[in-house]
Amino acid sequence: MGIKPFRGWSRSRAPRSVLLAVVFGLVGGCGFQLAGSGRLPAAMQATYLDSTEPRSEFYSSLSEALRHSGLELVDSRGDADARLVISEDSTGQRVLSVTARNIPREYEIFYSVTFSLEAQGEALIQPEVLVARRNYTYDETEVLGKEREESLLRRALADDLARQVMRRIEALSRTPPPG
Repeated sequence: MGIKPFRGWSRSRAPRSVLLAVVFGLVGGCGFQLAGSGRLPAAMQATYLDSTEPRSEFYSSLSEALRHSGLELVDSRGDADARLVISEDSTGQRVLSVTARNIPREYEIFYSVTFSLEAQGEALIQPEVLVARRNYTYDETEVLGKEREESLLRRALADDLARQVMRRIEALSRTPPPG
């Protein structure tokens, strides 16, 4: 009485492959694009990222996103075709609620950036402010864990803002020229 291998696996795989191919074909045909697959303006091939906080989490996230999209980030303003200006890059937190003993119970963490984009002496994006916020609870018995949670939330907010800036820049490529 030997155990026979299951042979139905290969037969069930073929219909799944065909179904997946059809689904991807339909989704691709309707213009759907995965996040991050947009095009950036051609005028940004060599971009200078101008920031007052070059060591911030947002700067790091945005630099990574720009490089991932195929842009060359240059170190000198004179070598750049475009200049992405981060004029504000700040983060903080505030207490949302306290316990009866006046111990903070819930915090709101926020991240705020102001950015603009110039290319060939022309303002492509006027200064825009983006703010991201998240709430988290605080437990004084888990101080180290909550500090780590706050750090992770701050990084997630910076990543989210970088994606928003990238989407805003990608929208320039989809906008028809005026006139």
